[in-house]
Amino acid sequence: MNKKTDGKTTILVGGQAVMEGVMMRTPKAYATAVRTPEGEIVTERKEFTSLTKKKKFYSWPIMRGMVSMIESMKIGMETLNFSADIAYPEEAKKQSSFGAKITSAFSMLFAVALAIALFIIAPMWVSDKIFHLRETAVLFNLSAGVLRIIFFLLYLVIISLMKDIRRLFAYHGAEHKTIYAFESGEELTVDNIKKHSRFHPRCGTSFLFITMINIIIIYAILDALVMHFFQITLTIQVRLLYHLPFIPIVMGIGYEVLKFSSKNLDKWFISWIAKPGLWLQRITTREPDESMIECAVTALKTGFGDEWEKYKGGKFIAEAME
Repeated sequence: MNKKTDGKTTILVGGQAVMEGVMMRTPKAYATAVRTPEGEIVTERKEFTSLTKKKKFYSWPIMRGMVSMIESMKIGMETLNFSADIAYPEEAKKQSSFGAKITSAFSMLFAVALAIALFIIAPMWVSDKIFHLRETAVLFNLSAGVLRIIFFLLYLVIISLMKDIRRLFAYHGAEHKTIYAFESGEELTVDNIKKHSRFHPRCGTSFLFITMINIIIIYAILDALVMHFFQITLTIQVRLLYHLPFIPIVMGIGYEVLKFSSKNLDKWFISWIAKPGLWLQRITTREPDESMIECAVTALKTGFGDEWEKYKGGKFIAEAME
């Protein structure tokens, strides 16, 4: 933990909504609390220390963002699978066979391919084939970036119409409200938590939006350099050869921007930069009910384990990549 100038302490705490529950990360572990079809809460806690704490190299700026992204994805997938097994036990039984696991793996690969096609290739194709901006590095990437944001917004709006996703977004709201109450040093009662906002500046949704903005700027610079030094025509295929490998670096930079902006929200220009991410949370979060808040509180306390008494009641600034 590190002391802040305003007297508050930064602490590695963050979370993620899962199926019928919440996962919370704490300085030494992460814990998932999921409600069963019978209404009980099942928890799972795992000790975890980030690579950024184990080796200095991984704690360097940008590198730490890349590491955090990979770790968060791994933890996220693991806890989502755990929550699905608990929340939907009948479906879990059907997925336990070897054939079902193979099908699930292909479904995952298809989902990744679809995401690349929709959010990377499609915006580039429209900018190239329809808008004919191939020869202009800045305008091409500005066009592709704006289209990428539009596609992402449409995707979020469409999936938010699904009942299961609406509940997932409500658990996301419960996670944010609980973290706000924890940061404030309040007792984690349902009434205390309810009064807090469901919009949090250090949310992963904000990170994704910042990353999409970074992609516009960084890819425009890369394209301009490639066009200047190699004097080649930048087709979609050529761009993909170096755009895709740069995604982790772009996300690492996005992590640094989010980290910096979340610490300087009192400055008007930083507050202005953070607003789009907060607006986006109007889609990705919903007001939770009491049972959802109970899951979030259980996950947070379980994550701290025996050290909960040491941390409760303190005033913190929670920092974790969600």
